[in-house]
Amino acid sequence: MKQIYLDHSATTPTRPEVIELVYDLMKNHFGNPSSLHQIGDDAREYLQTARKQLTEALGAAETEEIYFTSGGTESDNLAILGLAEKVGKGHLMTSAVEHHAVLDACRYLGSHGFDLTILPVDQYGMVDPDEVKKNLRPDTFLVSLIHANNEVGTINPVAEIGKILKEAEVVFHLDAVQSFGKIPVKADETLADMITVSGHKINGPKGIGALYKRHDLEINRRIFGGGQERGLRSGTENLTGIAGFGLAAELSQKEMAQHSADWQALRDHLVERLLCEIPDSRLNGHPTKRLPHNANISFNYIEVEALLLHLALNGVCCSAGSACSSSTGEPSHVLAAMGLAPEWAHGALRMTIGMGNTQEEIDATADLLNKKVEMLRLASPYYDVKTGGSSGLKPKD
Repeated sequence: MKQIYLDHSATTPTRPEVIELVYDLMKNHFGNPSSLHQIGDDAREYLQTARKQLTEALGAAETEEIYFTSGGTESDNLAILGLAEKVGKGHLMTSAVEHHAVLDACRYLGSHGFDLTILPVDQYGMVDPDEVKKNLRPDTFLVSLIHANNEVGTINPVAEIGKILKEAEVVFHLDAVQSFGKIPVKADETLADMITVSGHKINGPKGIGALYKRHDLEINRRIFGGGQERGLRSGTENLTGIAGFGLAAELSQKEMAQHSADWQALRDHLVERLLCEIPDSRLNGHPTKRLPHNANISFNYIEVEALLLHLALNGVCCSAGSACSSSTGEPSHVLAAMGLAPEWAHGALRMTIGMGNTQEEIDATADLLNKKVEMLRLASPYYDVKTGGSSGLKPKD
């Protein structure tokens, strides 16, 4: 059975060029970049090359503003907790639709002596710059926001928010894990003081990420040891991951315009077919200000877990837009913050397009969804077969 992979926001297949580089490094360039001999020097050149590649990709002013980490989660935590420990007290803001790497870190600070404001979002999952401005206080030291939402793809007006925070002299941290490589993410354009990015979201290796930090901004380290990454993030560098990430970042920048256009065309075709052919379906997130590869669609009267199972049995890989917990069954905090009714949130499916996807795969997925959604509705307690509408029962909130 052929597999159709439509879960590129969860992770991406590693590019052949990256695999080739990583293999060569593991076989022929195994040195520790901190070692003061020829093999160490050889390894250090690859490290420096990757740092330059990320510097250019993010529009950083200098290579010393790039710090490699184990991934997006660590970079988010380093930015938020590292700055909080440096300032010691005060007020910070985030939004209700953040990735848990940001939201949970901010909530941790909120329960440990800091004042936390969680900003609301509109029906598309977008933060209003006026809400940011309205909630600023004299002791506000940080605003941490997602650039583009990982579930619904909505892109925040980060340049406008960045300008507000620059004028207020408040540090702006941007979680760009989902947007990097899909749309431009530049430090000078977003006015962000710190930016989080990740390797495996752009067809690079897993277990590698980076934090851009403005050169004159000081934060505390979270990991102690040998003083690597200029003392901010100790531990022997993951050279294969770093080099692979650097190459993936460089290639993603060169190919961004073409890939974005191709993925958006496939995404728009998928959305058009599903909304036109399946009654009681809706697109979640902003209709235009969204990542080019993201389609998050709710199908009323069904539970998405059942739909995911049927799709998987037929070789289609995607995810629950509601990101339900297997233990609680609660719908996504993102969709809830957007005000989506439970019956719609429980039927949300996220399909994200990337390298390797074709028009034939998109049409095959749309055909399969047409059949499976109808089948599940006929068996659903929420659906009235006679009227073709609600039975009156609703999922739990």
